[in-house]
Amino acid sequence: MHILLINCSPVRNGATAEIVNIVKECLSETGDIHSVCIDDYSFAFCKGCRSCHQTAKCVQQDDVDKLMEEYVWADVIIAVAPSYWADIPGQFKAFIDRCTPWCNTHEPHATIGMGKVGYSIALRTGPSMRECERIMESIEHFHGHLEITSKGRLGLCSVEYKTDVASRRVEIEKFCEQIKGDIR
Repeated sequence: MHILLINCSPVRNGATAEIVNIVKECLSETGDIHSVCIDDYSFAFCKGCRSCHQTAKCVQQDDVDKLMEEYVWADVIIAVAPSYWADIPGQFKAFIDRCTPWCNTHEPHATIGMGKVGYSIALRTGPSMRECERIMESIEHFHGHLEITSKGRLGLCSVEYKTDVASRRVEIEKFCEQIKGDIR
């Protein structure tokens, strides 16, 4: 089993990264895991030229294809995203916008392969789950257009700092057990 674990935050060592580390540890015996951070990649914003609607390729050449190779490789994609003004971080949104060549809403379109499953984990500093729901919906919407079947989600409120994650470890581990059960 190939598992892609993506830190959707540009912060490489914060609370989101700590959650990624726990998930990686919990799933380590489940398969081959690639853990990446959105900040590991450099890409431009979508220009809205729609050339990809005819060619299934973007006119811009940067790291989007490199990150999409990870999606192609993976059987399971787990996206972990913090709240940036009540939604996914702008860096991850910019990546999603550039994935139009793989979007199933037009033909021709590129493909990452069939049978992939996705999970989302959202975190936010405040106490309301509503923001986490919005983040998870954004990830699931993206996954849907790539034909990744969303299988589960976990929202974590009141997580601001890396040190806040320790008290949520049991919830994260329980979610990982759900993932393990799904992919066995």
